[in-house]
Amino acid sequence: MSDRIARARDFIYRNARLLERRRFAHLFEGAPRAGVIAALAAYQHADGGFGDALEPDKRTPHPQPQDCEIAFHILDECAGFNDAAQLVARACDWLKSVTTEEGGVPYTLATVDAFPHTPWWGSEGRPPVANINPTAAIVGLLDKHGVKHAWIEPAAEFCWREIEGREIAEYHDVMPALEFLAHAYDRPRSERQIARIAERIGQPGAVEFDANAKGYVKKPLDWAPAPDAPLRKLFTDDVLRTHLAALAAQQQDDGGWPISWESTGPGATLEWRGMATIGALKTLRAYGAL
Repeated sequence: MSDRIARARDFIYRNARLLERRRFAHLFEGAPRAGVIAALAAYQHADGGFGDALEPDKRTPHPQPQDCEIAFHILDECAGFNDAAQLVARACDWLKSVTTEEGGVPYTLATVDAFPHTPWWGSEGRPPVANINPTAAIVGLLDKHGVKHAWIEPAAEFCWREIEGREIAEYHDVMPALEFLAHAYDRPRSERQIARIAERIGQPGAVEFDANAKGYVKKPLDWAPAPDAPLRKLFTDDVLRTHLAALAAQQQDDGGWPISWESTGPGATLEWRGMATIGALKTLRAYGAL
C-alpha cells in the first residue's frame, strides 16, 4: 500500500461514514461488495426511495431523486447491480411514483425544506419539475447494467428531448447527460450529442485550467475523471498530468481531501470529505497516478 493510500485509509477509518469505509475496503483492500450493498441498503426506505442524507448537503430523512442517483453510482462502482437487483427494482418503483408529467424526476422534492440544507437544495414552494439532473444519470446507469423497468423508457424520452432541445453547458447538467449518452442504445444518435456537448465545453471559459484555482470551479479532472470519460479528448496529456499532480497535492495533513464548498455543518463536511477522498483516489488510480 502506498503512503498516499495509507494516509487516506487512516482518514477514512477515523472520520468517514460506514458506507465510505465499506467502499474503501472494497476498492482498495479487496473486501467483498456485499458489505457495500448492506451499508447502502440502510439508506433505502420502505417505499424504495433512498434518503437519510445519502447526499450529505440536505439532512432530510425523506427520499430524494439525487440520493437514488448516488446509490446507483455506488452500485456501479462495486459492480453490484446484479447482487442488488431487488433493491434496484424497488428504487425504480419509487422513481416512477415521483415522476412528473414531463417523464423525468425533479432535482429536489419539497421534503427537504423542513430540515437543514444548503441553499441550492430548497424547493421554496415551487411545484416539482422534471430535471435532467439527476434523471439522465439514473437512466444511464440503469441502461449500462441492462435493468428493465417500466419507468426507464419514458424517462429516456424525456432525457432525449432535453439533450437535443437545448444547449446544455452547466456542469451539473452535462455530467448526467453524458452518463445517459454513454450507455444509450442508439449509438449514432448518442455520439452526435456527445460531440455537440464536447464542442460547447471546449469553448474558452467553460473549464477552469488553473490547477491552483480555489473555490467551486470545475477543472479538467472534474469533466474527465477517468481516461474513458467522454470529454477526455478535450485535454492534452500535459494538462492532465498537471492537474493530477495538483489533485495529489491537495491531500491534507489528516490524509483526506477537502471539499470546495460550505456544507451544512462539521458532520456533513466530514461525510463529504470521505466521499471526496475516495473520488480523488479513484481518479488518481484510473490515470495511473497512485
